[in-house]
Order: sequence, then structure tokens, then C-alpha cells
Amino acid sequence: MKIIIINGPNLNLLGKREPTIYGNSTFEDYFKTLKSKFNEVELFYFQSNIEGEIIDKLHEVGFSYDGIILNAAAYTHTSVGIGDAVKGIETPVIEVHISNIHAREEFRHNSFIAPNAAGIIVGFGLKGYELAIQSFL
Repeated sequence: MKIIIINGPNLNLLGKREPTIYGNSTFEDYFKTLKSKFNEVELFYFQSNIEGEIIDKLHEVGFSYDGIILNAAAYTHTSVGIGDAVKGIETPVIEVHISNIHAREEFRHNSFIAPNAAGIIVGFGLKGYELAIQSFL
């Protein structure tokens, strides 16, 4: 089974950015833990701060992988293009957010990804990625 985690803008700052919301761990360190815990799964990771690169990656893997875990971060609430990319691919997508987006600013309550996602996991911290992997298994 091949699963990719795609993270959007500013998630490269995990471990440094607002640790009270996002924690103290870098995603790279957490990804090593995921790979160890789910060693029966081929896990891949991609992060970009650039909307078009995220769309290109969805196009690249969206017909050949078994699952996509997408935390589009702020693009969740602004990118019709990423929403359309999720709609246009065959691979199921689980939308993940580290924080509870519904307990934050009102503009974060809208998702252009959600209507085309297989599921949504919010508010469980980094554990949300693990829950998403388990949903594919």
C-alpha cells in the first residue's frame, strides 16, 4: 500500500511555529515515527508553500497511490484549484488538520477540499495523520 502525506504552507515550521497550537515536534521527526509504526505501508511525504506545486503533486500521485493525506493548511480555505484537483483524481483523500479549525477564526470553517474528501480529521494534533493512515488500512 502506497500512501502520501501532502502538507501545505507553513507546515515546514512545525516545531517552531505556535507550539501551543501545533506542538514542539518537527514534521520530519514525526514522519520517522509514522514510518516506523506503519512499516507495512510505503509512506511518502511532500510539503510545499506553493499552491501549484501541491496541485501538481496531487495530479502526479492521484491515479497510482492507494491514499492521500492532505493538510492543505491555509489553502484549505482559499484554494478552489486544490479542491478541483482533489475532485479530479481517483485516489481517495483524507483531509487532516492539526488544530480544530472549527474552534478558530470563522474563515477557517470553510473547506474547498471537504466536499471531495473521503473523510476529514481535525483537532487531534499530529495524531490525526496516524488516524488517517489507519483509515486506509
